[in-house]
Amino acid sequence: VRMKFLQLLCMKPGKPETLFQIPFCQKQFPFMCLATSTCLHSKKKKVNSYELVDQEKYNNLVYSVTSYKTSAQTPETIFEEDNLLYGPPKRPVKDETKAPKNWVPLINPNKRIPLLNNDSNFPMKIPLQENNKTKMPSVTHILQQTISPQQAFYLERWKQKMILELGKDGFTEYTKNLFLQGHLFHATLESIFLSEEMVTKEQTEDVTVSNYLSSVEHVLKDISEVRALESAVQHEALQYLGLVDCVAKYRGQLCVIDWKTSEKPKPSLKNTFDNPLQVAAYIGAINHDANYDFQVSCGLIVIAYKDGSPAHPHFMAPELCSQYWNKWLLRLEKYMDKN
Repeated sequence: VRMKFLQLLCMKPGKPETLFQIPFCQKQFPFMCLATSTCLHSKKKKVNSYELVDQEKYNNLVYSVTSYKTSAQTPETIFEEDNLLYGPPKRPVKDETKAPKNWVPLINPNKRIPLLNNDSNFPMKIPLQENNKTKMPSVTHILQQTISPQQAFYLERWKQKMILELGKDGFTEYTKNLFLQGHLFHATLESIFLSEEMVTKEQTEDVTVSNYLSSVEHVLKDISEVRALESAVQHEALQYLGLVDCVAKYRGQLCVIDWKTSEKPKPSLKNTFDNPLQVAAYIGAINHDANYDFQVSCGLIVIAYKDGSPAHPHFMAPELCSQYWNKWLLRLEKYMDKN
């Protein structure tokens, strides 16, 4: 149409106004409005960038921000928001793909196990003695000093949230009570394993400790042949030490058992954070400690609940223990590099 119009302009003599008479426009261009500039016809409408946003996709996010009153976020919801805003996160290099520089086997190939093990009913209980000359770091200290930035962020945020709710003095009292309850719970378990009829009055009157015992009652039925209780272990080659809660058979397999208390449910092993690394570190230390005439290849983490609900036992088979042993060696190397 434009080309035909331009041809008419060139062919018709006289003034251009004659071409814009109404009869001509009605006949030639009945459904079009003519403009004096043809460039306007080719320009595209400028689109607002906000019109391209998927309103339904971000509706929940906008609502949560505008209606925000109290902090109800969890690590899962934060990851979901980041995934919406920035896309799926890049996967970091997994620790198991890395090889420790100073690799030591979890099972000690040079340790000789006597043919007749000591069948004494009294479990080993070696006191933890700090060597002032070597000053070996503990497993707990090493894990605390090499915690990931992500875990450190969540721990600090939880701490600040508790301080806002309880105050500094209240939070101090809260952590003190947690430590005391954990200590009483471990002491009560030790009394049970030692078949001691005498249980302290403080243990029997503490409602929380009673709830913890009710929580692990079904797990205790599967534990037998206790070999060690609250016993110190150390790895001479790797230079670290620790205090093992319990070494016993769980459903027929000898395990390093770690008793943990919790107010929130932890139904899977990944909910226990660095506890599997701690168990693996204890297993390796026992296997390389001359004070113990046996070796361990399995682990067990028991999460006892404050409300008395059934505990979650997380069994660690030999292959899984080996994987966490490699992760522990990497954390140990990181600690040694820092210090």
